[in-house]
Amino acid sequence: MSKRSDNITAGAARMPNRSLLRACGMTDEEMNRPIIGVVSAYSEIIPGHINLDKIADAVKAGVSMAGGTPVVVPAIGVCDGIAMGHIGMKYSLPSRELIADSVETLAQAHQMDALVLIPNCDKIVPGMLMAAARLNIPSILVSGGPMLAGHFGGEEISLSKTFETVGAYKAGLVTEEQLMECECGSCPGCGSCSGMYTANSMNCLSEAIGMALPGNGTIPAVHAARIHLAKHAGMKIMELLEKDIKPRDILTPKAFRNALTCEMALGCSTNTVLHLLAIAHEAGVDVNLELLNELSSKVPNLCHLAPAGPHHIEELYMAGGIPAVMHELTRRDLLDLSLLTATGKTVGENLEGVTNKNPEVIRPIDHPYSETGGIAVLWGNIAENGCVVKRSAVAPEMMVHSGPARVFDSEDDAIASIYAGEINKGDVVIIRYEGPKGGPGMREMLNPTSALAGMKLDKDVALITDGRFSGASRGASIGHVSPEAAAGGNIALIQEGDTVEIDIPNSRVHLAVSDEELAARRAKWIPREPNIKSGWLYRYSRMVSSADKGAILE
Repeated sequence: MSKRSDNITAGAARMPNRSLLRACGMTDEEMNRPIIGVVSAYSEIIPGHINLDKIADAVKAGVSMAGGTPVVVPAIGVCDGIAMGHIGMKYSLPSRELIADSVETLAQAHQMDALVLIPNCDKIVPGMLMAAARLNIPSILVSGGPMLAGHFGGEEISLSKTFETVGAYKAGLVTEEQLMECECGSCPGCGSCSGMYTANSMNCLSEAIGMALPGNGTIPAVHAARIHLAKHAGMKIMELLEKDIKPRDILTPKAFRNALTCEMALGCSTNTVLHLLAIAHEAGVDVNLELLNELSSKVPNLCHLAPAGPHHIEELYMAGGIPAVMHELTRRDLLDLSLLTATGKTVGENLEGVTNKNPEVIRPIDHPYSETGGIAVLWGNIAENGCVVKRSAVAPEMMVHSGPARVFDSEDDAIASIYAGEINKGDVVIIRYEGPKGGPGMREMLNPTSALAGMKLDKDVALITDGRFSGASRGASIGHVSPEAAAGGNIALIQEGDTVEIDIPNSRVHLAVSDEELAARRAKWIPREPNIKSGWLYRYSRMVSSADKGAILE
């Protein structure tokens, strides 16, 4: 039986290729086996990735036990928390495209037979899944696992608390000593930050969509079970290769529907909307924002994980993890159980014998936090192509809100005004020219949302942006406004003091200005020059699509 790697190992014409493999220490026996790319995003700058060398070693052991030849190759990554609040955040979302392209390049250039993908944090997970869908060779994903919760002030906390504590410090609500206590106690070790932020959201949804083994989203980074999972992923890729099960056999339209259903139940980061759209694009599957609201109207929200509530990923793991959430959803027939997964079995087979071990962490489906899902898409004259809010993290009193616009043309200007105490209860903060093109790079707005939360304004002030939010953001934080300001969207026409109306239950966001007035403003509007005119970000700004299409490169 021929294999892709024969293109570099088989026949007299490939003698030069083999000579280079021998230089790497590869034997005849290893060249005759399937060559499995172990794509590791290990680095020493990302806490979620500092343990990926151990995960890669475990994967290699699993591949070898199952008769394959594992070869480790690298992938880059950006830590969103470290990149937050400065130019580094402009590189975070664009890095997703570089990761996808680099995985494709390594796999094609070296004709690997299959891939085990080892990411953990925000853009690395979707970037690798995009590459898997694009390449369509047998692939499985196994992440590094979530961080344990930290401790501050006698409570379990996660990264979002650190950003909020800065806001509290600026408002004089905590001391410098408490600030240091929070800094030292919030992130106790390796792993993706312990709330339902983007990294953990994507690792959970990788499991829900079928591209990772059960446990991938929730087994803590420091547990031996994470190493066991990695070894099993290494063994499982050989089974997927033998059975010729490819990503597009798994990433079907119904699988995306399953993943979005789980997203609603879990209350995932709004960034998952961008990423699922992008992965679907690579898989040739049509997913649009209308589908999100259709599912949100049917799927109850079962989990309130940090920052929406007090629970962390380790508690979700002990409650039964993603299989337990999916089991609850089957009680209303909300999932397609017939779909193939990376276990080689169907969704239904994977859920056999699963139970919900903690109804406080995973609410029973007949007693949810809400009958509607954790994510909502809003439309209106501010966002004609839609915008997104994490509904499960919005206080009840902010679900419907009207207030004066406070307009800022960058995140930096907004955060300076917030820290200066210039934002009042009832205001609607508008941050524009931070979209995919305008940023460029669509920065996350965790600093301003956390400052508002730390100053106890998250139940009184809304924030609307063509940028995006960290999964650690909470409050009436509405992002992904499309079209963005740089593309001439109406968000560019909002003026200081305009009344903005938000109605999340009815999927509406509206600028209380007449069509005639908007037309007059548009006639005077002057497009902005890009604020970065060189390097990768300049190329990105010229190629990237709008957020409602997943901010993909076109």
